Amino acid sequence: MWRILVSEFLSDLKSQRKRALLTTFAVTWGTLSVVLLLSFGEGLRRTFVDGQLGAGDRIFKIYSGTTSQTHEGLPKGRRIRLREADLELLERSIPEIDLTSPSYGRGSTTLEHGDVRTTTYMEGVEPAFSELRSMDPAPGGRFLNARDLEERRRVLFLGDEIAVDLFGNSDPVGETVRLDGLPFTVVGTMREKFQSSMSNGPDAERAIIPATTFRAIYGREYVSHLLVRPRSVERAPATKREIRRVLGSRHAFAADDERALPMWDFIESEEQISKIGLGIQIFLGLVGAFTLLVAGVGVANIMYVVVRERTREIGIKRAVGARRRHVVAQFVFEAMMLTLIGGAIGMALASAIVVGVDSIPAGNQAMQYLMNPKLSWPIALSALAILTGIGLAAGVLPARRAARLDPVESLRYE
Repeated sequence: MWRILVSEFLSDLKSQRKRALLTTFAVTWGTLSVVLLLSFGEGLRRTFVDGQLGAGDRIFKIYSGTTSQTHEGLPKGRRIRLREADLELLERSIPEIDLTSPSYGRGSTTLEHGDVRTTTYMEGVEPAFSELRSMDPAPGGRFLNARDLEERRRVLFLGDEIAVDLFGNSDPVGETVRLDGLPFTVVGTMREKFQSSMSNGPDAERAIIPATTFRAIYGREYVSHLLVRPRSVERAPATKREIRRVLGSRHAFAADDERALPMWDFIESEEQISKIGLGIQIFLGLVGAFTLLVAGVGVANIMYVVVRERTREIGIKRAVGARRRHVVAQFVFEAMMLTLIGGAIGMALASAIVVGVDSIPAGNQAMQYLMNPKLSWPIALSALAILTGIGLAAGVLPARRAARLDPVESLRYE
């Protein structure tokens, strides 16, 4: 039976070359549209998430705040200020906490090397800050270590862009930089990363020193914020509640007073960004699917024409014993073949375009959102499912009409 179906399809293809070519082109264009739109949507979603992860990986940034509720006889409007001792208390009290680091921030810090002078945002942190904030050292250098903290060393870790500002193309590791007039040794620079979410400027323009060194130089008592990473994403909401409870007990504020202890929840932000990206991808996919649907209408039209032109042939087949399902199978097969051939060509062209565009280096972060399409198996399977559905719909309706034709009336058809 399959041999007969293929033979009839090839015969019909020869007699309907122009129509078949135009129909195949329509399906190719529709497939190309849906795959490209889904691929660019997937790339956009991944870029959103990567940009968020560039600022921090599954962390809470905990800030000092002001109470908005009265609590245990104390008025609202009290300032809550955090110290490193608060972080130590959290580590002892909440087993779900994995990594932590304090952060002491200082804006407009002056950096000098030779004749070059610049200002930037500087932070005093602990070694875990590198993993928490995705600030990986470039080859040949390192981040801060425990010994730097213990000995209060004057060592400096630089963002990749500020390192270029100070040293040009030279290797800065081991060189001396004067930070607010004091000599510091550069121990490493940050590996280049993509970052779309930030506070006090991008990490690429940041200077990092040990927290103990920061306190010794500037005499700061209170931290700018605390960084905490829970062990489990699933347990993150419970961990957040425990943080508010523990610190609320220590500083005498209500555990549900969010203004007393503001938090930037990177886990929640990542989920929201991922949902936004998925929504954009679904919208683009629907636009492409409607384009492909127009091509499906073209396939259905040509199949209706074929049914009309081959009415006598259908009548002869029915007269010699062909069953309705044989007639239906013939036209559904032809519609599916036209759809899948056009779909395969469109998929191949889309894959080539995606690979080509993805290989072009993005000139800036804005272009990185557009020049990052990703073709994945879910996208390919989604396109195949849409094609199959359209092919079946375009073939079944004309085929059922053909199968319902009366053999005697079909033989009289001119």
